[in-house]
Amino acid sequence: MGGSYLILPAVQNQPSPLILTFGPADPVGAMGIQSDVTVFAMHGCHALSVVTALLVADSARVDDVQPTDHAFVVEQARMLLEDMPVAAIKVGTMASLEQIAAIAEIVSDYADVPLVLDPFTSSLPDCGTRDDDMMTLIHQLLVPQASLFMLSQPELARFADCWRDPASSATVAEDAADLTGIGCGHVLVTGIGGGDGTRCNELYDGDGLATALPWSQHLPGPFVGAGNTLSAALAARMAHGAAAGDALPGAQEYVTGALAHACRFGMGRLIPNKIFRAPGAAT
Repeated sequence: MGGSYLILPAVQNQPSPLILTFGPADPVGAMGIQSDVTVFAMHGCHALSVVTALLVADSARVDDVQPTDHAFVVEQARMLLEDMPVAAIKVGTMASLEQIAAIAEIVSDYADVPLVLDPFTSSLPDCGTRDDDMMTLIHQLLVPQASLFMLSQPELARFADCWRDPASSATVAEDAADLTGIGCGHVLVTGIGGGDGTRCNELYDGDGLATALPWSQHLPGPFVGAGNTLSAALAARMAHGAAAGDALPGAQEYVTGALAHACRFGMGRLIPNKIFRAPGAAT
């Protein structure tokens, strides 16, 4: 080589927080793993991903869900976790009872790592009565381990049927208190309607309502992936060391911007523009 040398850049060890995310592979990239990868990157984090299902979908709807075998989920997650330290874990939509039990066992070995739980996706086809069994198992195994559990007001009302008589009624605050009472650190209930037509996101902890942030009513729509974008932004901020209450305002502000710059990829719903802050991004 005549004395020439190849100059390589200095190797950096883990330059940004690593987040392990469990979720479906969405071919549109509106939600699931592909969405998380983008949101994490926009917050200076790197995604490690475990796919729970393959979706057959376009921008209008999800036609089918093909679950990943739970043994493969376990093998992939364990391989990643034994190789690299993670700063946060996000658990999104799971596709079987076996997956829920397996993931709950995995995260129990990393109790000191913030866990963001966002398991419900209204865009997916209804699983029928099996859905009730899945909700019960999530309530029993994953909610008590969550640092932050995120769900919409209608999802909370249905989820509460896991532990109280469906014929009974309770306030959002009472249902949230039941969840923090079994060990959940924070419960974020999204889209709560007010008497004046406004909506807000409410964050509860063991002492009750911690934060209530208004949600813009002047955005286009309908969207697909807005909730997924919010939970991913929260996981990224918590990976950087923020507490749930401190992470929420900035995460919600980011999602508001992503929705305000949303894109119409096809003939269906609008997709949050997760890279709207990136240099050269279309606005």
